[in-house]
Amino acid sequence: MKRGGSSDFPAEAAPIPDRRTLVTQALARLAPRLPDFEAETVVDRALRSPGLRGAVPENAAWLALTAFARHAFTEYDDLLDEGYDRDSARHFVLDDMNAMLAEWGCRRRVSEEAEVGEDELPEE
Repeated sequence: MKRGGSSDFPAEAAPIPDRRTLVTQALARLAPRLPDFEAETVVDRALRSPGLRGAVPENAAWLALTAFARHAFTEYDDLLDEGYDRDSARHFVLDDMNAMLAEWGCRRRVSEEAEVGEDELPEE
């Protein structure tokens, strides 16, 4: 406590941001050129997914973004429909996903190593 009885905290501290704000901010840092309408879709996905509810905002944004890119901008779902297993389908769409991430200004890339996707998280 400071002298004179005033506390170390301002009388009107900024409110704690809600989860939507935190995920939106994380996504903006992750993919700064992602169009607003697509960013809304990614944030909505991150907030709706039971498996992402407890994830830190940065992880929720990343997993929702990669799932969105995989399903909306690649032939992933068609490959699954043709009978490819998940790992094989992911292998074939890897370059397309990384191209979309690059277009959105994302410096991080998806790799062949086992990475849990948003659609693989356990339901809570």
